[in-house]
Amino acid sequence: MSLFRELKRRNVFRVGAAYVVLAWLVLQVADVILNNLAAPDWTFHVLLLFIAIGFPFALFFAWAFELTPEGIKREHEVDRSESIAHVTGRKLDFAIIGILLVALGYFAWDKFAVDDVAEPEVAADQAPPPRDQPSSIAVLPFLNLSADPEQEYFSLGLSEELLNLLAKIPELKVASRTSSFQFKGEKIDLGEVARKLNVSHVLEGSVRKSGTQLRITAQLIKADDGYHLWSETYDRPLENIFAIQDDISAAVVDALRIELLGEAPKAEVVDPEAYALWLKGRYLYAKWGKDNFEAAIEALKQALEIDPDYARAWASLAVAYLTQTQSGYRTSEDGLALARGAIDRALAIDPDMPEVLARLALIEATFEWDWASAYASLARAMRAAPDNIYVLGSLGSFYGRIGLQEEALAVYRRILEADPLDLVSLYNVAEGLRGLGRLEESEQAFRYLLELNPEDWGSHTQLALVFLAQGRVEEAWEELALEVDPQQQEWGRVLALHSLGRIEESEKALQAFIGAHHSWAAVHIAAAHAWRGEHEQAFDALTRAIETRDSLATGIVGEPLFKPLHDDPRWDALLARLGLPFEIPAPLH
Repeated sequence: MSLFRELKRRNVFRVGAAYVVLAWLVLQVADVILNNLAAPDWTFHVLLLFIAIGFPFALFFAWAFELTPEGIKREHEVDRSESIAHVTGRKLDFAIIGILLVALGYFAWDKFAVDDVAEPEVAADQAPPPRDQPSSIAVLPFLNLSADPEQEYFSLGLSEELLNLLAKIPELKVASRTSSFQFKGEKIDLGEVARKLNVSHVLEGSVRKSGTQLRITAQLIKADDGYHLWSETYDRPLENIFAIQDDISAAVVDALRIELLGEAPKAEVVDPEAYALWLKGRYLYAKWGKDNFEAAIEALKQALEIDPDYARAWASLAVAYLTQTQSGYRTSEDGLALARGAIDRALAIDPDMPEVLARLALIEATFEWDWASAYASLARAMRAAPDNIYVLGSLGSFYGRIGLQEEALAVYRRILEADPLDLVSLYNVAEGLRGLGRLEESEQAFRYLLELNPEDWGSHTQLALVFLAQGRVEEAWEELALEVDPQQQEWGRVLALHSLGRIEESEKALQAFIGAHHSWAAVHIAAAHAWRGEHEQAFDALTRAIETRDSLATGIVGEPLFKPLHDDPRWDALLARLGLPFEIPAPLH
């Protein structure tokens, strides 16, 4: 007990208590500041290390030294009768009380004041929507605050998964990924975002991932006035990622006063490591290109090694194989076999998943030319999820390939009603208008698309085709100079050179294109010959495309470059080999 009394007399306990309370307060404030500065993870860890190291030193100095009117002295140098340790103790008591009050004030502000801001007393026209009015939201890409910039795939993937989860709520209108993610990396004006996406609320946040630990911050904002309706920070291990998604979704529903007619949707729970690899695979696939496709496939395979029953990973793998095939990076036979196998695995796990059915229909129509089966798959997908973007995109593609151009256009415009910045649908609308001969409208649509994304692959070439059809040859040549896809630019110049009267140059360019891309570009080669009036060569190239089961062959029906061939009996014979025309039993849209 004498040691205890001596520790108490020398204020060692008081110093320890003051140190712990002050350290907690410093760490809380530092965490907020470092997050706002987007400081790397190690900054906070180093601060925590220094504070931990300092604790035993503080106790040692409290034991070995004493504060006297003459300054700090070694404890054994101070006469007990002259010691003012009891006075210093009272000062430490007041200091501890003061620090505790500040800490409690900070804690109350962090936990309760933010909630007060979340539901401010404002005028009726500024209040959240009443329960009987539909709400709308855009999920912006969450910021990656991890020390490793390569972890961006995780923050973007989490954002998309939250978006998909919220989109399953019928009472909530959600802008799609392609629209919301247009604002990635930009200095964002939330009012402008809301206007462009036609939404009233925005969900944004950040992700800090270190090993298997996560810190996810999310906040729901009323876009027109900037009020925070809700915010929360989650410090959890990776294995809780799906519970976090459910919590955020539930918080959004509650903050927007949405009255659900059924149960709230829940995130699919899979192995968290497989989930992270799936997010990585999708991120790499979206970056496009041969190397990225291969890296994406490797990540998806690793995910499936961990969780062989991960249906969405099988579906993503199938899409990667198909894109490799259509880009000329894999033979049609090999790519189709691998994609079909992956889709079959996904369907065996979940036979009613709309996204998988939509991709099955893509295979059946584009690669297998089995239009009846594709129609049946789309019918199942539409019954399950009539507003699903993947399903509608596949339906629009199906309509276009069987020659129902107006119906395809209507489907793509339906997507744009809910998702006005969907670049894929904007491209398909512009292309559909070109196919229907509505060239002025097509030009306007392509110009709007390129205003949103000046580097959209292939769009400059397609706009150049509009100009060529209008006889604006010089403008077409200038537009081709802006094309970012070298293959599309090379092909477009074959057509433009011919229209400019530079026949020898056009022939030389065509032969170079054939030499470099004959393995996958038979349809492009046929279109160039058709434009140049070389019908025999055009039919030869189309016949080769059909014999090799080129997936691009199913796109010839709506392509206006082939209209000069339509009166030739060989045209109908080619369509018959594709299984066309196909009469649908009933419209699906």
